[in-house]
Order: sequence, then C-alpha cells, then structure tokens
Amino acid sequence: MSISSVIETEELTKRYGTHVAVDRLNLRVGRGEIFGLLGPNGAGKTTTIAMLLGLVRPSAGRAVVLGYEVQANPVAALRRVGAMIESPAFYPYLSGYDNLRVLAHAGGLPETRIAATLEAVELTARARDRVRVYSQGMRQRLAIAAALLPDPELIILDEPTNGLDPAGTAEIRALIRNLAAGGRTIVLCSHLLSEVEQLCGRVAILKAGRLVAEGAVADLLRRERGLRLRVEGDPARAAALLAALPWVHGVEQQNGALLVDAPVDRAAELNAYLTRAGVPVAEIGVNTSNLEQFFLEVTGDT
Repeated sequence: MSISSVIETEELTKRYGTHVAVDRLNLRVGRGEIFGLLGPNGAGKTTTIAMLLGLVRPSAGRAVVLGYEVQANPVAALRRVGAMIESPAFYPYLSGYDNLRVLAHAGGLPETRIAATLEAVELTARARDRVRVYSQGMRQRLAIAAALLPDPELIILDEPTNGLDPAGTAEIRALIRNLAAGGRTIVLCSHLLSEVEQLCGRVAILKAGRLVAEGAVADLLRRERGLRLRVEGDPARAAALLAALPWVHGVEQQNGALLVDAPVDRAAELNAYLTRAGVPVAEIGVNTSNLEQFFLEVTGDT
C-alpha cells in the first residue's frame, strides 16, 4: 500500500449466490482528501463500505485500510476509523453527552474524547439536552461526533445530509470541510451530487458493482466540455458540416442546439467556417457539464 494512501482495494469482490454486488473493484483514496463514492441504488456502495469496515467478508480480493488488510488484521485496520452509516440511532431519553458516553464505553474509548467531539460538531451548548428534543440536523451532527470518538484518521460518512433543510445541509458541509482541513481523510457517500461536487476533490462512480468512472471532479467534467451553438436554418446540415472537420470529434443535436465536441479555443474558427458555408451562427458558447449530468451519462440513469 502506498504511504500516501488511506484506502486501497485490489480486485475486491462480493457475491451473494449468483448476484455480484461488487465486481473486482480497484480503488485508491489518498491521505487528506475528501473522496466521493457515488452510484445509483444497488450499485454496490453500501457493500463496499461494509467490506472496508470489516462488516462483510469479501468473496475475493482484498481491502487495505491505513496500511492493514481488513480481513487479516481488523483491529489494527479500523482502530483509527470512524463511520456514520445510514440513519443515526440514539437513546432519545439520554442527553447527547450520555449517548456518546455509552458509545465510548462500548468501544473502550476514554470519556475525555467526548468534550472534544462535541466541540468539533458545535453541540457543546446542547450536550446535556435529551436527544429527543434535537433537530434532525443536531442528530446528524451528534452522529458525526460519535464517528469522531476514536480520533480517526479516516471518516466514512454515508448520506450525512439526509433529511436536512438547506441550512442544516450547509452546516454539515462546513463541518466536513473543517474536518478535512484538520488533516483527516473523508469518504463521502451522498445522493446530493451538487454537494459532492462542492466538497470532493475526487470521486468514484459505481454501477452494478463495477467502477465506471474515477478521478478528480475537475478532470471528469473537463472531458464533457465543448461548444454549444445554435444556427439559423438547418441544424442537420450544420451538424454534417461540422462532423467533417478533423478536429471535431462528435456533434449531437439537443433541443434545437448543437453540442460540438471540439476545443473551445477554436470557437471563432468554427463560427467563421459555418458562416462561409452559408449557415449563420445565432449563438455560440462553451458547453459545460456538472457532476449530476456526468453521473447520469456514465450510469445510464434517467
């Protein structure tokens, strides 16, 4: 395992009978980054996380966390790992502080960690209130506090903004950034792709258990850049003219516009070419993509 890596998987596979939930997954998460693990329902995200946390045994391959193979040495691998998986569950009649104390005792962790984790998630002032009066956002922050109890190097957060209003979502987003700024590595699973795009430096996208895209968000979206234009007259003729150019790698008609896979710095050249051919250009500009559009394209989801 690379010194700069916190997670590495090699041909990681999980089968349930004839169903392959995760199929030969090769993944690397670098130290100190916020990494997004994405995919439609049933893509294998939860199974992958469960194998990383030693909750599910792989059918083949291996997962290495913080330098230790999870199956061979789970205690060492997971000693400095914190996780918030699915909806947080707490004792509603206990205070936030007492819920964390129960978890600390169960995990053999010192109570001295509780105050620091509550401060990190900005719940110190409400620590003695019973959880039943907490808002959903406060419960989510308490769940992140629970993940911080082992003073983790790696934090895995599964849908941390689930059910939150925009203000609560912004609070969790700021909290995640603060945790990463402190040197922790964060793996984030979320269906809110706009949030992932704002937070994550790199992402991996799974579909039917297989890795279909991985890389820096900026690089993945840069692949989708090109030119969008509208012409006066026949767009089909304009598309045929453009497709004949050697530096145009594809043309697609979409809602009356043409999406042209071509270098954006050749926009003026493309405009002049069509004008000379008798096809006036009414509008031309850079076609940019966001993570949601890219996700839908590579997963085939609609």
